[in-house]
Amino acid sequence: MEIRHLRLIKAIVEEGSITKAIDKLHLTQSALSHQLKEAEFQLGTPIFHRINKKMVLTNAGEKLYATANEILQKLSETESEIKKMVFGESGEIRISTECYSSYHWLPSLMRQFHLLYPNVELKIVMEATHYPLEKLLAGNLDVGLVTDIIKDDNIEYLELFQDEMVAVVSGMHEWTERRYVEAEDFAKENLFIHSLPINTVTVHEMVLKPANVKPKKITVLPMTEACLEMVKAEMGIIVMAKWALKPYLSLYNGHLKMVKIGKQGLKRTHYIATLKNKEKPDYFKQFIEFLQHEITTAWSI
Repeated sequence: MEIRHLRLIKAIVEEGSITKAIDKLHLTQSALSHQLKEAEFQLGTPIFHRINKKMVLTNAGEKLYATANEILQKLSETESEIKKMVFGESGEIRISTECYSSYHWLPSLMRQFHLLYPNVELKIVMEATHYPLEKLLAGNLDVGLVTDIIKDDNIEYLELFQDEMVAVVSGMHEWTERRYVEAEDFAKENLFIHSLPINTVTVHEMVLKPANVKPKKITVLPMTEACLEMVKAEMGIIVMAKWALKPYLSLYNGHLKMVKIGKQGLKRTHYIATLKNKEKPDYFKQFIEFLQHEITTAWSI
């Protein structure tokens, strides 16, 4: 008895007819009939009764069908394990963040992880940006990178890193003479932000809103480079992560300056958010550990 015979018997039983089994196994009717006769000849007994054009298992067929299920299931599991040994685990991890600034550092880490796990696809879900926790709870996301957390028994948070947000102004701006600025100082400024809604903007939620202060004007401009050019031209200010700004400071050669926000600085903590009670494959756990390790030891953010 060969594996092809077991697959044939399983297909006939589960598809309900020879015609449907032919389609599933991609065999001709003559080839299927030949294999079935071959199997029955080797067993020395019929496997099916032909009753009113229906295929009904004999007692021997029932026993063989049960064995076929066990053997084919074990074979499938073995093939899967061997593929993992040779090629690594395969799967998909859907990721999103609550703000676009995280996309500055995330792709680099994704490329590094892909070298270790080439068969695991890391997929950025852009439409979930700003709403990662909602999408996580809805089952549309596997990992959310957030700074604002909500209390929910279904979500688990792991601390990733802490960074500082600073105000970026032109080299001629009056703030360059200040050690730090406060909420009230924004009331006279045109504040550039990357995107709406405003409640996803860190400086608004953590500084301006609590002080009931509104900037003179808010301008939405998605591209960081374009925002910095506008700031350089003294057309407004922008607030961004200190680590993200550093490469531009040398590039602009003194035409841009950063200013601390608040006496203690505007600090925020980034977290990895995942579903607490969802079973996770090994490669998923490896990805989380990889993120934590690379951020805390290899990156100076």
